[in-house]
Amino acid sequence: MIRIVTAGRLARLEQEADQARNRAREVRAQADAAYGSHVRELYVLTDRADRAEATTSEVAVLLSGAVAELSAAHQELLCKDIEIRRLRELLESGVLVGRSMTVLMHYGEPHTVYASREDAYADTATHGVPAGTAWVPAGERPASASKWCIAAFIYDADCKGFRRAFTPAPEPVGGAA
Repeated sequence: MIRIVTAGRLARLEQEADQARNRAREVRAQADAAYGSHVRELYVLTDRADRAEATTSEVAVLLSGAVAELSAAHQELLCKDIEIRRLRELLESGVLVGRSMTVLMHYGEPHTVYASREDAYADTATHGVPAGTAWVPAGERPASASKWCIAAFIYDADCKGFRRAFTPAPEPVGGAA
């Protein structure tokens, strides 16, 4: 088959080819823009995922620390609860007349209660007082002036409670004797 191509037909074919090339360039530009957008979005999502993973790790560390602290506090609470029960049983047994207890005070505030002075001395090393430290009477200083001091209490049957074993002499009111 023979086909005769005229100049007009050739011009139309060239024009259609140019249009097709222009359309191909437009489509390629759109495809490149879409690809660039997807790559940027991928980088953003990857960065966000990395930050989320790092935050998750930090939260896991904080949570494990909090769980450890909670466990230690719970253990301490159980020990104090056992001591409170023991002291309640002792108080309710009625065998307290003549008994004494020792209170370790930190700047005048009660810190720990002990059954004996020896127990208190033995335990003060855990609070930073070196073993073998000579304990001296507080004298006229208030208890709040000493970092650590020990106060003895004895059971007073008249008031059904404990009172200080050593009470300072009362000062006369208004200079009266």
